[in-house]
Amino acid sequence: MSIYFKLLTSWFVTSLAIPTNGEIFTSMMNVRQAIDTERKLIHILKSYIDQETERLRDIQRFYAKVSQLHSTVYTRLSGTAAANPLVAFTLIKRLQSEWPNVVYSKEAEENIQALRSGYGSVEGSLPKHEDVQGAAQGLMRLQDVYALRLEGLVRGHFQRLTNHGNAVDIYRPPVSVRLSGDDCFLVGKVAYDDEDYYHSVQWLEESVRLFRDSTLAWMPENEGSLEDALDHLAFSHFKTGNISYALSLSQELLRHDPLNGRVLLNVEKYERLLVENPPVATTASVLKRPSTTYLRTRNAYEKLCQTQGSQPKHYEDPELFCDYFSNGSPGLLLQPVRREVVSFQPYVVLYHNFTTDSEAESIKGVAQPALRRSVVASGVNQSTVDYRISKSAWLKETAHPSIGRLDKRVQAVTGLNVQHPYAEYLQVVNYGIGGHYEPHFDHATSESSPLYKLNSGNRVATFMIYLSAVDAGGSTAFIYANFSVPVVQNAALFWWNLHRNGEGDEDTLHAGCPVLVGDKWVANKWIHEHGQEFQRPCSQDPDE
Repeated sequence: MSIYFKLLTSWFVTSLAIPTNGEIFTSMMNVRQAIDTERKLIHILKSYIDQETERLRDIQRFYAKVSQLHSTVYTRLSGTAAANPLVAFTLIKRLQSEWPNVVYSKEAEENIQALRSGYGSVEGSLPKHEDVQGAAQGLMRLQDVYALRLEGLVRGHFQRLTNHGNAVDIYRPPVSVRLSGDDCFLVGKVAYDDEDYYHSVQWLEESVRLFRDSTLAWMPENEGSLEDALDHLAFSHFKTGNISYALSLSQELLRHDPLNGRVLLNVEKYERLLVENPPVATTASVLKRPSTTYLRTRNAYEKLCQTQGSQPKHYEDPELFCDYFSNGSPGLLLQPVRREVVSFQPYVVLYHNFTTDSEAESIKGVAQPALRRSVVASGVNQSTVDYRISKSAWLKETAHPSIGRLDKRVQAVTGLNVQHPYAEYLQVVNYGIGGHYEPHFDHATSESSPLYKLNSGNRVATFMIYLSAVDAGGSTAFIYANFSVPVVQNAALFWWNLHRNGEGDEDTLHAGCPVLVGDKWVANKWIHEHGQEFQRPCSQDPDE
Protein backbone atom coordinates (compact mmCIF):
# COMPACT_ATOMS: atom_id res chain seq x y z
CA MET A 1 0.00 0.00 0.00
CA SER A 2 1.40 3.39 -0.98
CA ILE A 3 2.21 6.19 1.43
CA TYR A 4 -0.24 8.37 -0.56
CA PHE A 5 -3.15 6.06 0.21
CA LYS A 6 -2.27 6.05 3.91
CA LEU A 7 -2.05 9.85 3.94
CA LEU A 8 -5.33 10.17 2.07
CA THR A 9 -7.31 8.01 4.48
CA SER A 10 -5.61 9.71 7.41
CA TRP A 11 -6.69 13.09 6.03
CA PHE A 12 -10.30 11.93 5.80
CA VAL A 13 -10.20 10.78 9.40
CA THR A 14 -9.21 14.29 10.50
CA SER A 15 -11.59 16.14 8.13
CA LEU A 16 -14.87 14.48 9.01
CA ALA A 17 -18.21 15.83 7.97
CA ILE A 18 -19.90 17.24 11.05
CA PRO A 19 -21.95 14.32 12.42
CA THR A 20 -25.66 14.86 11.93
CA ASN A 21 -28.19 14.58 14.70
CA GLY A 22 -29.76 11.65 12.86
CA GLU A 23 -32.92 11.77 10.77
CA ILE A 24 -31.21 13.09 7.65
CA PHE A 25 -34.43 12.60 5.67
CA THR A 26 -36.19 15.32 7.66
CA SER A 27 -34.04 18.16 6.29
CA MET A 28 -32.82 18.86 2.75
CA MET A 29 -29.83 20.65 4.28
CA ASN A 30 -28.71 17.30 5.70
CA VAL A 31 -29.35 15.62 2.35
CA ARG A 32 -26.99 18.13 0.71
CA GLN A 33 -24.40 17.35 3.36
CA ALA A 34 -24.81 13.66 2.53
CA ILE A 35 -23.78 14.46 -1.06
CA ASP A 36 -20.49 15.87 0.25
CA THR A 37 -20.02 12.79 2.41
CA GLU A 38 -20.46 10.45 -0.55
CA ARG A 39 -18.02 12.57 -2.54
CA LYS A 40 -15.41 11.80 0.12
CA LEU A 41 -16.25 8.11 -0.09
CA ILE A 42 -15.79 8.23 -3.87
CA HIS A 43 -12.24 9.56 -3.38
CA ILE A 44 -11.49 6.83 -0.86
CA LEU A 45 -12.88 4.12 -3.14
CA LYS A 46 -10.94 5.47 -6.12
CA SER A 47 -7.71 5.27 -4.15
CA TYR A 48 -8.56 1.70 -3.15
CA ILE A 49 -9.23 0.76 -6.77
CA ASP A 50 -5.92 2.32 -7.85
CA GLN A 51 -4.02 0.40 -5.19
CA GLU A 52 -5.76 -2.87 -6.02
CA THR A 53 -5.15 -2.31 -9.73
CA GLU A 54 -1.44 -1.82 -9.03
CA ARG A 55 -1.40 -4.94 -6.85
CA LEU A 56 -3.15 -7.05 -9.49
CA ARG A 57 -0.82 -5.67 -12.14
CA ASP A 58 2.11 -6.97 -10.10
CA ILE A 59 0.45 -10.39 -9.81
CA GLN A 60 -0.22 -10.42 -13.56
CA ARG A 61 3.43 -9.60 -14.18
CA PHE A 62 4.53 -12.47 -11.92
CA TYR A 63 2.06 -14.82 -13.66
CA ALA A 64 3.36 -13.78 -17.09
CA LYS A 65 6.98 -14.30 -16.01
CA VAL A 66 6.36 -17.81 -14.63
CA SER A 67 4.11 -18.80 -17.54
CA GLN A 68 6.74 -17.69 -20.02
CA LEU A 69 9.38 -19.81 -18.30
CA HIS A 70 7.12 -22.86 -18.56
CA SER A 71 6.24 -22.20 -22.20
CA THR A 72 9.83 -21.59 -23.27
CA VAL A 73 12.67 -22.78 -21.02
CA TYR A 74 10.95 -25.75 -19.40
CA THR A 75 9.08 -26.88 -22.50
CA ARG A 76 11.97 -26.72 -24.96
CA LEU A 77 14.51 -28.07 -22.53
CA SER A 78 12.24 -30.36 -20.54
CA GLY A 79 14.89 -33.01 -20.18
CA THR A 80 17.89 -30.80 -19.56
CA ALA A 81 16.43 -27.63 -18.00
CA ALA A 82 16.78 -28.85 -14.45
CA ALA A 83 20.40 -29.72 -15.12
CA ASN A 84 21.19 -26.03 -15.49
CA PRO A 85 22.12 -24.82 -11.99
CA LEU A 86 20.80 -21.31 -12.75
CA VAL A 87 17.43 -22.66 -13.84
CA ALA A 88 17.31 -24.94 -10.83
CA PHE A 89 18.23 -22.16 -8.44
CA THR A 90 15.60 -19.73 -9.75
CA LEU A 91 12.96 -22.48 -9.65
CA ILE A 92 13.72 -23.33 -6.02
CA LYS A 93 13.84 -19.66 -5.07
CA ARG A 94 10.47 -18.96 -6.68
CA LEU A 95 8.76 -21.89 -5.02
CA GLN A 96 10.27 -21.22 -1.61
CA SER A 97 10.13 -17.41 -1.61
CA GLU A 98 8.33 -15.70 -4.48
CA TRP A 99 5.15 -17.80 -4.53
CA PRO A 100 4.56 -17.41 -0.74
CA ASN A 101 5.23 -13.68 -1.06
CA VAL A 102 2.52 -13.41 -3.69
CA VAL A 103 0.04 -15.79 -2.08
CA TYR A 104 0.42 -14.53 1.48
CA SER A 105 0.95 -10.86 0.63
CA LYS A 106 -0.68 -8.53 3.15
CA GLU A 107 -1.04 -5.76 0.61
CA ALA A 108 -4.64 -6.73 -0.23
CA GLU A 109 -5.48 -6.82 3.47
CA GLU A 110 -3.83 -3.44 3.99
CA ASN A 111 -5.73 -1.95 1.05
CA ILE A 112 -9.13 -3.18 2.24
CA GLN A 113 -8.32 -2.08 5.78
CA ALA A 114 -7.49 1.40 4.49
CA LEU A 115 -10.79 1.44 2.59
CA ARG A 116 -12.69 0.44 5.71
CA SER A 117 -10.82 2.96 7.80
CA GLY A 118 -11.73 5.71 5.35
CA TYR A 119 -15.35 4.61 5.41
CA GLY A 120 -15.28 4.52 9.19
CA SER A 121 -14.05 8.11 9.25
CA VAL A 122 -17.36 9.36 7.83
CA GLU A 123 -19.61 6.63 9.20
CA GLY A 124 -20.94 8.86 11.97
CA SER A 125 -22.48 11.21 9.41
CA LEU A 126 -24.03 8.50 7.21
CA PRO A 127 -27.77 7.85 7.02
CA LYS A 128 -29.23 5.38 9.49
CA HIS A 129 -31.86 2.73 8.79
CA GLU A 130 -34.50 5.20 9.98
CA ASP A 131 -33.39 7.61 7.24
CA VAL A 132 -33.94 5.00 4.55
CA GLN A 133 -37.38 4.27 5.98
CA GLY A 134 -38.21 7.98 6.17
CA ALA A 135 -37.01 8.65 2.63
CA ALA A 136 -39.08 5.71 1.31
CA GLN A 137 -42.15 6.93 3.18
CA GLY A 138 -41.52 10.38 1.70
CA LEU A 139 -41.68 8.93 -1.82
CA MET A 140 -44.93 7.13 -1.02
CA ARG A 141 -46.34 10.34 0.47
CA LEU A 142 -45.55 12.25 -2.72
CA GLN A 143 -47.07 9.43 -4.75
CA ASP A 144 -50.33 9.70 -2.79
CA VAL A 145 -50.71 13.44 -2.24
CA TYR A 146 -49.88 14.40 -5.83
CA ALA A 147 -51.51 11.28 -7.37
CA LEU A 148 -48.24 10.46 -9.13
CA ARG A 149 -48.11 7.68 -11.70
CA LEU A 150 -45.69 5.15 -10.23
CA GLU A 151 -44.48 3.84 -13.58
CA GLY A 152 -43.40 7.38 -14.47
CA LEU A 153 -41.91 8.10 -11.05
CA VAL A 154 -39.68 5.03 -11.31
CA ARG A 155 -38.39 6.39 -14.64
CA GLY A 156 -37.65 9.80 -13.11
CA HIS A 157 -40.84 11.56 -14.27
CA PHE A 158 -43.40 13.36 -12.12
CA GLN A 159 -46.62 12.50 -13.92
CA ARG A 160 -50.32 12.26 -13.20
CA LEU A 161 -53.02 10.48 -15.19
CA THR A 162 -55.77 12.63 -16.70
CA ASN A 163 -59.41 11.62 -16.65
CA HIS A 164 -58.86 10.19 -20.13
CA GLY A 165 -56.01 7.98 -18.93
CA ASN A 166 -53.19 10.03 -20.45
CA ALA A 167 -49.97 10.65 -18.52
CA VAL A 168 -49.09 14.34 -18.19
CA ASP A 169 -46.03 15.87 -16.57
CA ILE A 170 -46.82 17.98 -13.53
CA TYR A 171 -43.16 18.87 -13.25
CA ARG A 172 -40.15 18.23 -15.47
CA PRO A 173 -36.93 18.19 -13.46
CA PRO A 174 -33.78 19.29 -15.31
CA VAL A 175 -31.91 16.43 -13.63
CA SER A 176 -33.37 13.15 -12.48
CA VAL A 177 -32.50 9.47 -12.04
CA ARG A 178 -34.24 6.20 -12.76
CA LEU A 179 -34.91 3.86 -9.87
CA SER A 180 -33.50 0.34 -9.98
CA GLY A 181 -35.21 -2.92 -9.07
CA ASP A 182 -33.37 -2.81 -5.76
CA ASP A 183 -34.51 0.79 -5.11
CA CYS A 184 -38.14 -0.21 -5.66
CA PHE A 185 -37.68 -3.34 -3.56
CA LEU A 186 -36.51 -1.26 -0.61
CA VAL A 187 -39.48 1.13 -0.83
CA GLY A 188 -41.84 -1.82 -1.18
CA LYS A 189 -40.26 -3.58 1.77
CA VAL A 190 -40.69 -0.50 3.98
CA ALA A 191 -44.39 -0.57 3.13
CA TYR A 192 -44.47 -4.36 3.60
CA ASP A 193 -42.92 -4.12 7.06
CA ASP A 194 -45.56 -1.52 7.97
CA GLU A 195 -48.27 -3.94 6.71
CA ASP A 196 -49.11 -1.31 4.09
CA TYR A 197 -49.88 -3.73 1.29
CA TYR A 198 -51.51 -1.04 -0.87
CA HIS A 199 -48.08 0.48 -1.47
CA SER A 200 -46.03 -2.72 -1.18
CA VAL A 201 -47.91 -4.32 -4.09
CA GLN A 202 -47.26 -1.32 -6.36
CA TRP A 203 -43.60 -0.85 -5.55
CA LEU A 204 -42.77 -4.56 -5.51
CA GLU A 205 -44.50 -4.99 -8.89
CA GLU A 206 -42.08 -2.41 -10.29
CA SER A 207 -39.19 -4.11 -8.52
CA VAL A 208 -40.02 -7.51 -10.05
CA ARG A 209 -40.40 -5.95 -13.51
CA LEU A 210 -37.03 -4.22 -13.29
CA PHE A 211 -35.26 -7.27 -11.88
CA ARG A 212 -36.71 -9.41 -14.68
CA ASP A 213 -35.51 -6.91 -17.30
CA SER A 214 -32.03 -6.58 -15.78
CA THR A 215 -29.15 -8.24 -17.64
CA LEU A 216 -27.29 -8.64 -14.37
CA ALA A 217 -28.57 -11.36 -12.06
CA TRP A 218 -27.01 -9.80 -8.98
CA MET A 219 -24.91 -6.80 -8.03
CA PRO A 220 -22.88 -6.64 -4.80
CA GLU A 221 -24.41 -3.33 -3.71
CA ASN A 222 -27.98 -4.65 -3.90
CA GLU A 223 -30.07 -5.22 -0.80
CA GLY A 224 -32.57 -7.47 -2.55
CA SER A 225 -32.96 -9.77 -5.54
CA LEU A 226 -35.65 -11.00 -7.90
CA GLU A 227 -36.33 -13.86 -5.51
CA ASP A 228 -36.74 -11.47 -2.57
CA ALA A 229 -39.10 -9.24 -4.55
CA LEU A 230 -41.20 -12.20 -5.72
CA ASP A 231 -41.42 -13.51 -2.16
CA HIS A 232 -42.64 -10.22 -0.67
CA LEU A 233 -44.92 -9.44 -3.62
CA ALA A 234 -46.62 -12.84 -3.46
CA PHE A 235 -47.50 -12.38 0.21
CA SER A 236 -48.62 -8.78 -0.40
CA HIS A 237 -51.06 -9.98 -3.04
CA PHE A 238 -52.26 -12.69 -0.68
CA LYS A 239 -52.96 -10.06 1.99
CA THR A 240 -54.94 -7.97 -0.51
CA GLY A 241 -57.03 -10.99 -1.48
CA ASN A 242 -55.46 -11.75 -4.85
CA ILE A 243 -54.68 -15.41 -4.10
CA SER A 244 -54.44 -16.50 -7.76
CA TYR A 245 -51.62 -14.05 -8.44
CA ALA A 246 -49.95 -14.90 -5.11
CA LEU A 247 -49.89 -18.54 -6.25
CA SER A 248 -48.48 -17.66 -9.67
CA LEU A 249 -45.69 -15.56 -8.16
CA SER A 250 -44.85 -18.26 -5.61
CA GLN A 251 -44.59 -20.84 -8.39
CA GLU A 252 -42.23 -18.55 -10.27
CA LEU A 253 -40.15 -18.17 -7.12
CA LEU A 254 -39.89 -21.96 -6.81
CA ARG A 255 -38.34 -22.13 -10.26
CA HIS A 256 -35.50 -20.04 -8.86
CA ASP A 257 -35.42 -21.71 -5.44
CA PRO A 258 -37.09 -25.16 -5.74
CA LEU A 259 -36.09 -26.32 -2.26
CA ASN A 260 -37.61 -23.38 -0.37
CA GLY A 261 -39.80 -25.19 2.16
CA ARG A 262 -41.70 -22.10 3.29
CA VAL A 263 -42.71 -21.20 -0.25
CA LEU A 264 -43.71 -24.81 -0.95
CA LEU A 265 -46.05 -24.64 2.03
CA ASN A 266 -47.44 -21.32 0.78
CA VAL A 267 -48.15 -22.86 -2.63
CA GLU A 268 -50.07 -25.71 -0.98
CA LYS A 269 -51.99 -23.18 1.12
CA TYR A 270 -52.90 -20.99 -1.86
CA GLU A 271 -53.98 -24.00 -3.93
CA ARG A 272 -56.21 -25.23 -1.10
CA LEU A 273 -57.78 -21.79 -0.66
CA LEU A 274 -58.53 -21.55 -4.37
CA VAL A 275 -60.20 -24.97 -4.32
CA GLU A 276 -62.29 -24.01 -1.28
CA ASN A 277 -63.18 -20.59 -2.68
CA PRO A 278 -62.81 -20.54 -6.48
CA PRO A 279 -62.17 -17.02 -7.79
CA VAL A 280 -65.05 -15.32 -9.55
CA ALA A 281 -64.31 -14.53 -13.19
CA THR A 282 -64.39 -10.73 -13.13
CA THR A 283 -62.26 -7.93 -14.41
CA ALA A 284 -58.81 -7.49 -12.90
CA SER A 285 -58.93 -6.41 -9.28
CA VAL A 286 -58.06 -2.80 -8.61
CA LEU A 287 -56.11 -1.82 -5.53
CA LYS A 288 -58.01 0.58 -3.33
CA ARG A 289 -56.21 3.05 -1.15
CA PRO A 290 -57.11 2.45 2.50
CA SER A 291 -59.27 5.07 4.15
CA THR A 292 -57.92 7.02 7.08
CA THR A 293 -59.47 7.84 10.42
CA TYR A 294 -56.90 10.28 11.79
CA LEU A 295 -57.01 12.65 8.78
CA ARG A 296 -60.66 13.26 7.98
CA THR A 297 -59.81 16.13 5.61
CA ARG A 298 -57.42 14.04 3.50
CA ASN A 299 -59.26 14.41 0.21
CA ALA A 300 -59.69 18.18 0.50
CA TYR A 301 -56.09 18.58 1.66
CA GLU A 302 -54.63 16.56 -1.22
CA LYS A 303 -56.80 18.28 -3.82
CA LEU A 304 -55.54 21.68 -2.63
CA CYS A 305 -51.94 20.46 -2.69
CA GLN A 306 -52.38 19.22 -6.26
CA THR A 307 -53.49 22.68 -7.44
CA GLN A 308 -50.13 24.03 -6.18
CA GLY A 309 -51.72 27.39 -5.33
CA SER A 310 -53.72 27.75 -8.52
CA GLN A 311 -57.42 28.28 -7.76
CA PRO A 312 -58.79 30.67 -10.41
CA LYS A 313 -62.33 30.66 -9.01
CA HIS A 314 -61.12 31.63 -5.54
CA TYR A 315 -59.34 34.67 -6.94
CA GLU A 316 -62.39 35.77 -8.98
CA ASP A 317 -63.69 37.43 -5.79
CA PRO A 318 -63.87 41.14 -6.76
CA GLU A 319 -63.31 42.18 -3.14
CA LEU A 320 -59.74 40.84 -3.14
CA PHE A 321 -57.08 43.43 -3.94
CA CYS A 322 -53.38 44.30 -4.01
CA ASP A 323 -51.86 47.58 -2.84
CA TYR A 324 -48.83 49.26 -1.30
CA PHE A 325 -49.29 49.18 2.46
CA SER A 326 -47.61 51.25 5.19
CA ASN A 327 -49.99 50.58 8.13
CA GLY A 328 -49.33 54.15 9.25
CA SER A 329 -45.83 53.19 10.32
CA PRO A 330 -43.17 55.91 9.85
CA GLY A 331 -40.68 53.24 8.83
CA LEU A 332 -42.89 52.17 5.92
CA LEU A 333 -44.07 55.53 4.62
CA LEU A 334 -41.22 55.91 2.12
CA GLN A 335 -41.00 52.21 1.34
CA PRO A 336 -44.39 50.55 1.81
CA VAL A 337 -44.75 46.79 1.40
CA ARG A 338 -46.59 45.14 -1.47
CA ARG A 339 -49.72 43.63 0.06
CA GLU A 340 -51.91 40.99 -1.57
CA VAL A 341 -55.13 40.18 0.25
CA VAL A 342 -55.57 36.45 -0.41
CA SER A 343 -58.69 35.81 1.66
CA PHE A 344 -61.11 37.66 3.92
CA GLN A 345 -62.34 34.61 5.83
CA PRO A 346 -60.01 33.74 7.26
CA TYR A 347 -58.13 36.99 6.80
CA VAL A 348 -54.92 36.00 5.00
CA VAL A 349 -52.45 38.45 3.50
CA LEU A 350 -49.31 37.86 1.42
CA TYR A 351 -46.59 40.53 1.73
CA HIS A 352 -44.32 40.34 -1.31
CA ASN A 353 -40.56 41.02 -1.07
CA PHE A 354 -40.82 41.18 2.69
CA THR A 355 -37.21 40.11 3.15
CA THR A 356 -34.11 40.19 0.97
CA ASP A 357 -32.01 37.36 -0.40
CA SER A 358 -29.08 38.29 1.83
CA GLU A 359 -31.28 38.41 4.96
CA ALA A 360 -32.78 35.03 4.12
CA GLU A 361 -29.35 33.47 3.60
CA SER A 362 -28.07 34.96 6.85
CA ILE A 363 -31.00 33.56 8.82
CA LYS A 364 -30.65 30.12 7.24
CA GLY A 365 -26.93 30.14 7.97
CA VAL A 366 -27.43 31.01 11.64
CA ALA A 367 -30.15 28.36 12.00
CA GLN A 368 -28.28 25.46 10.39
CA PRO A 369 -26.16 24.36 13.39
CA ALA A 370 -29.21 24.44 15.66
CA LEU A 371 -31.66 22.52 13.46
CA ARG A 372 -33.39 19.64 15.25
CA ARG A 373 -36.32 17.39 14.34
CA SER A 374 -39.55 19.42 14.50
CA VAL A 375 -42.03 18.47 17.20
CA VAL A 376 -45.72 19.01 17.87
CA ALA A 377 -47.66 19.49 21.08
CA SER A 378 -48.84 16.23 22.60
CA GLY A 379 -50.77 17.08 25.75
CA VAL A 380 -48.36 18.88 28.05
CA ASN A 381 -45.37 17.44 26.18
CA GLN A 382 -43.92 17.67 22.70
CA SER A 383 -43.02 14.80 20.37
CA THR A 384 -41.89 13.99 16.83
CA VAL A 385 -44.55 12.64 14.48
CA ASP A 386 -44.78 11.30 10.93
CA TYR A 387 -47.28 13.98 9.94
CA ARG A 388 -44.63 16.69 10.39
CA ILE A 389 -41.37 16.04 8.54
CA SER A 390 -38.89 18.89 8.97
CA LYS A 391 -36.18 20.28 11.22
CA SER A 392 -36.39 23.57 13.05
CA ALA A 393 -34.37 25.98 15.15
CA TRP A 394 -35.37 28.82 17.46
CA LEU A 395 -33.44 32.08 17.08
CA LYS A 396 -33.37 35.06 19.40
CA GLU A 397 -33.12 38.52 17.86
CA THR A 398 -29.57 38.77 19.24
CA ALA A 399 -28.46 35.76 17.13
CA HIS A 400 -27.95 37.96 14.05
CA PRO A 401 -28.74 41.59 13.09
CA SER A 402 -31.05 40.36 10.30
CA ILE A 403 -33.36 38.79 12.88
CA GLY A 404 -33.70 42.03 14.81
CA ARG A 405 -34.46 43.93 11.60
CA LEU A 406 -37.03 41.31 10.64
CA ASP A 407 -38.77 41.59 14.02
CA LYS A 408 -39.05 45.38 13.62
CA ARG A 409 -40.46 44.95 10.12
CA VAL A 410 -43.06 42.43 11.36
CA GLN A 411 -44.07 44.85 14.09
CA ALA A 412 -44.36 47.72 11.62
CA VAL A 413 -46.51 45.77 9.16
CA THR A 414 -48.83 44.16 11.73
CA GLY A 415 -48.84 46.85 14.40
CA LEU A 416 -48.46 44.07 16.97
CA ASN A 417 -46.03 43.70 19.85
CA VAL A 418 -43.57 41.02 18.74
CA GLN A 419 -41.16 41.25 21.69
CA HIS A 420 -40.68 38.16 23.84
CA PRO A 421 -42.76 36.90 25.68
CA TYR A 422 -45.60 38.53 23.73
CA ALA A 423 -44.32 36.69 20.70
CA GLU A 424 -42.21 33.57 20.36
CA TYR A 425 -38.65 33.62 19.11
CA LEU A 426 -38.23 33.20 15.37
CA GLN A 427 -38.63 29.56 14.36
CA VAL A 428 -36.67 28.60 11.21
CA VAL A 429 -37.81 25.42 9.48
CA ASN A 430 -36.17 23.31 6.76
CA TYR A 431 -38.29 20.57 5.19
CA GLY A 432 -37.04 17.12 4.24
CA ILE A 433 -37.79 14.48 1.60
CA GLY A 434 -41.49 14.86 0.91
CA GLY A 435 -41.40 17.25 3.88
CA HIS A 436 -44.83 18.36 5.03
CA TYR A 437 -47.05 19.31 7.94
CA GLU A 438 -50.52 17.82 7.70
CA PRO A 439 -53.63 19.90 8.55
CA HIS A 440 -53.33 21.58 11.93
CA PHE A 441 -54.04 24.75 13.86
CA ASP A 442 -51.27 27.07 14.97
CA HIS A 443 -53.21 28.12 18.06
CA ALA A 444 -53.60 25.85 21.05
CA THR A 445 -56.81 23.83 21.14
CA SER A 446 -56.22 22.44 24.64
CA GLU A 447 -55.67 24.26 27.92
CA SER A 448 -52.82 21.84 28.70
CA SER A 449 -50.87 22.95 25.62
CA PRO A 450 -47.20 23.85 26.23
CA LEU A 451 -47.91 27.09 24.31
CA TYR A 452 -49.27 28.55 27.53
CA LYS A 453 -45.91 28.19 29.28
CA LEU A 454 -45.03 31.72 28.12
CA ASN A 455 -47.94 33.02 30.24
CA SER A 456 -48.90 35.31 27.39
CA GLY A 457 -52.07 33.64 26.17
CA ASN A 458 -52.74 31.79 22.96
CA ARG A 459 -51.26 32.43 19.52
CA VAL A 460 -53.35 35.23 18.13
CA ALA A 461 -51.56 35.51 14.78
CA THR A 462 -49.06 33.77 12.50
CA PHE A 463 -46.44 35.52 10.40
CA MET A 464 -44.69 33.03 8.11
CA ILE A 465 -41.79 34.09 5.85
CA TYR A 466 -40.74 32.03 2.83
CA LEU A 467 -36.93 32.06 2.96
CA SER A 468 -36.53 30.08 -0.27
CA ALA A 469 -38.27 29.06 -3.45
CA VAL A 470 -39.14 25.49 -4.40
CA ASP A 471 -39.43 23.87 -7.82
CA ALA A 472 -42.75 22.16 -7.13
CA GLY A 473 -45.11 21.50 -4.23
CA GLY A 474 -44.85 22.91 -0.72
CA SER A 475 -47.93 25.16 -0.89
CA THR A 476 -49.73 26.33 2.24
CA ALA A 477 -53.27 24.92 2.04
CA PHE A 478 -56.19 26.32 4.06
CA ILE A 479 -58.48 23.31 4.21
CA TYR A 480 -61.90 24.62 5.26
CA ALA A 481 -61.40 27.93 3.41
CA ASN A 482 -60.62 25.86 0.28
CA PHE A 483 -57.57 27.65 -1.13
CA SER A 484 -53.80 27.28 -1.09
CA VAL A 485 -50.92 29.70 -1.43
CA PRO A 486 -47.79 28.69 -3.35
CA VAL A 487 -44.30 29.25 -2.01
CA VAL A 488 -43.18 32.76 -3.00
CA GLN A 489 -39.54 33.41 -2.20
CA ASN A 490 -38.94 36.26 0.27
CA ALA A 491 -42.68 36.84 0.70
CA ALA A 492 -44.52 36.55 4.03
CA LEU A 493 -47.95 35.15 4.82
CA PHE A 494 -49.98 36.60 7.70
CA TRP A 495 -53.25 35.46 9.24
CA TRP A 496 -55.24 35.77 12.46
CA ASN A 497 -55.59 32.51 14.39
CA LEU A 498 -58.15 33.78 16.90
CA HIS A 499 -61.39 35.69 16.65
CA ARG A 500 -61.56 38.94 18.60
CA ASN A 501 -63.43 37.08 21.34
CA GLY A 502 -60.40 34.85 21.87
CA GLU A 503 -61.92 31.75 20.31
CA GLY A 504 -59.95 29.85 17.69
CA ASP A 505 -60.87 30.44 14.06
CA GLU A 506 -61.58 27.00 12.61
CA ASP A 507 -61.14 28.35 9.08
CA THR A 508 -57.41 28.66 9.79
CA LEU A 509 -56.96 24.87 9.65
CA HIS A 510 -54.00 24.71 7.31
CA ALA A 511 -51.22 22.43 6.09
CA GLY A 512 -47.77 22.58 4.60
CA CYS A 513 -48.11 20.45 1.46
CA PRO A 514 -45.29 17.98 0.79
CA VAL A 515 -42.35 19.47 -1.09
CA LEU A 516 -42.32 17.67 -4.43
CA VAL A 517 -39.00 19.06 -5.66
CA GLY A 518 -36.90 21.70 -3.94
CA ASP A 519 -35.47 22.91 -0.64
CA LYS A 520 -38.12 24.71 1.39
CA TRP A 521 -37.17 27.06 4.21
CA VAL A 522 -39.63 29.14 6.22
CA ALA A 523 -39.43 31.34 9.30
CA ASN A 524 -42.39 31.52 11.67
CA LYS A 525 -43.17 34.35 14.05
CA TRP A 526 -46.04 33.45 16.36
CA ILE A 527 -47.63 36.39 18.15
CA HIS A 528 -49.56 35.85 21.39
CA GLU A 529 -52.69 37.48 22.83
CA HIS A 530 -51.11 39.30 25.77
CA GLY A 531 -49.42 42.56 24.88
CA GLN A 532 -51.86 43.19 22.02
CA GLU A 533 -54.69 44.64 24.11
CA PHE A 534 -54.45 48.06 22.46
CA GLN A 535 -53.20 46.84 19.09
CA ARG A 536 -56.08 44.38 18.65
CA PRO A 537 -58.74 45.11 21.26
CA CYS A 538 -61.69 42.81 21.84
CA SER A 539 -64.82 43.58 19.89
CA GLN A 540 -68.04 44.77 21.51
CA ASP A 541 -69.67 41.88 19.66
CA PRO A 542 -68.95 38.76 21.80
CA ASP A 543 -69.39 36.53 18.73
CA GLU A 544 -66.86 38.34 16.55
